[in-house]
Amino acid sequence: GDLLPADGILIQGNDLKIDESSLTGESDQVKKSVDKDPMLLSGTHVMEGSGRMVVTAVGINSQTGIIFTLLGAGEGDEEKKVKKGR
Repeated sequence: GDLLPADGILIQGNDLKIDESSLTGESDQVKKSVDKDPMLLSGTHVMEGSGRMVVTAVGINSQTGIIFTLLGAGEGDEEKKVKKGR
């Protein structure tokens, strides 16, 4: 049930299964391994197993941060349009 705090690449794992529903909406757990699908994304939860990863991105540079930035930018643009229309 641990929350991944950063994006990274799996370098060592033991029967690692991740819940990526917070990003993809898919309720199935995703099996991760060094050979196949080694990318781990921030904001996802470890459901089974264990592993080690090399951190590749944190904060606004992570996939979750990019999504939040894009959502925030969209809201700001709408507010600017409303103010210009007045």
